[in-house]
Amino acid sequence: MRHTAIMMAIGLAASAAHAAPADLHGAMPMAAQEKRLDALGLSDGAHPPARIDPTVWQSIVPADNTVTPERVALGRKLYFDARLSADGTVSCATCHDVSRGFTDQRPVSEGIRDQLGRRNAPTTMNALLMQTMFLDGRAPTLEAQAKLPIVNPIEMGQPDGVAAANAIAGDADYQKMFQAAYGRDPNYEDIGNAIAAFERTLVFLDAPFDAYVAGNATAISPAAQAGFALFNGKARCVTCHALNPSNPIGSDNRFHNIGVAARHRDFEKLAAQALVTLEQNGGADAVDQLALTTDLSELGRFLVSKQRSDIGAFKTPQLRNVALTAPYMHDGSMQTLWDVMDHYNKGGEANTYLDGGIEPLALSETEIDQLVAFMFTLTDRRFQAEGQAAFAAQQKRARTTRPFRDNALAQRKVLPFADRVMGDAGKEN
Repeated sequence: MRHTAIMMAIGLAASAAHAAPADLHGAMPMAAQEKRLDALGLSDGAHPPARIDPTVWQSIVPADNTVTPERVALGRKLYFDARLSADGTVSCATCHDVSRGFTDQRPVSEGIRDQLGRRNAPTTMNALLMQTMFLDGRAPTLEAQAKLPIVNPIEMGQPDGVAAANAIAGDADYQKMFQAAYGRDPNYEDIGNAIAAFERTLVFLDAPFDAYVAGNATAISPAAQAGFALFNGKARCVTCHALNPSNPIGSDNRFHNIGVAARHRDFEKLAAQALVTLEQNGGADAVDQLALTTDLSELGRFLVSKQRSDIGAFKTPQLRNVALTAPYMHDGSMQTLWDVMDHYNKGGEANTYLDGGIEPLALSETEIDQLVAFMFTLTDRRFQAEGQAAFAAQQKRARTTRPFRDNALAQRKVLPFADRVMGDAGKEN
C-alpha cells in the first residue's frame, strides 16, 4: 500500500489551510507544489539568492554550469517531472517535496514500484552550501547528485542516462528550453546540470535566529537563548554544528559515527562484505546502489572511502530548518528533536568506531527543552506556520514517548561500555 501522509501547511500562513490531496507515493501533487514554490519568492537565477554574498556565490557555482534564468527554469521543470522515472510516478519533488521542507518526512524514501530505500532523504534546501552530496558524500557536486537517483533501480529506475533523456526528448518545450539553457538537445548530463542550477536557488536562511544574532534580543524566546548558550557550551553541539556567517547552515561537512546503526548492525561483518563487493565493482553507480538497496548502507562513508575510521560514519546534517525535516538520522529512526537530544545526551550508542567527541552530556530535562527551543528558531520565516505545527506535534509526542532517553548513561551513573564488559554486574540497581 502506498504511503499517504498528513499534509502540513508550508510558507505563508494565509495559505496554510489549503493543503492539496496526496499524489503518488504520498507527495503533494506537482502542480500544487509548484504553486507553493511560487509563493516563496526565490531567485530566478538572474542574481544570487538572498543572503548569499555575491563573492561567495561566485566561488560556489561551477564555472561550467553558471546559473542563468534559462537554466533555472529548465531545472525547475525537470525537478517536478515524473517522466524522468521509468514508470512515470517519481520526480525529484516526490522525495524532496516543497510542502514537507523539501524532504518526504518519511524514515526512508519510496521509489518506483513502491520500493523502499535504506536512507532518509536529506532536504534540498541550502544544498548549495554542502561540500559533498548524500549522507555518505558519495557525490562530489550537486550536478553529480542530481543524476544518480534517475538511474538508481529503486528510486527513479531508468536503465541509463540515455533512456532518461529519451523520456523527454520529444517534448517541444524541452527542446526549446535545453537549447536556450545549454545550446544542445535534451541529454542526461544537462538534466543533472539544470536540476543543480535550480537547486542552487533553494536558499532559506532568514530565520528568527538570524534576527537575534543581528541584535534583536527579543527575536527568540529566553528558553531558546538559553539553548543557544548550551549549544555553544555544555551540550557541545558547536563541535560539529558551528553556526556563523561563513558557515550559516551549521554543518562541518565531515563524517561521524554517532552510534545510530550500532544498535542493530555488526559493523565488522558488514565492512568485510563491503570490501569484497567493492573490489568487484566500486564505481559510483555501484556504491549508489549498495547505499540504498543493501544492509551495507549502514556502513556510511566507509562505502566511499574504504577507511576503517569511516565505518558507520555519516555526514553532519545542516541544522537550518531542522524543524521541517523529521524523522531524523540517516535511517529516520528518531521522530523528534527530543529523541535526537536524548541520543546525544547518553553519549550515543557504544561501538568500536564511535566518534571520539561523542560522550555523555549530563543535560537536564530543562536544558534539553531549551536546546530544542533553540533549534526551532532556525526555521526560515517563510515556513513559520509549519514550524509551529511541527513543534506542537513533536512536543506532544515527547511528553509520552522518549525511546532513546537513558538518564543513567547521560548522568554517568553507568559507563557506556559497562554492560558489555561487566554484564549484569555493571548495571545500576
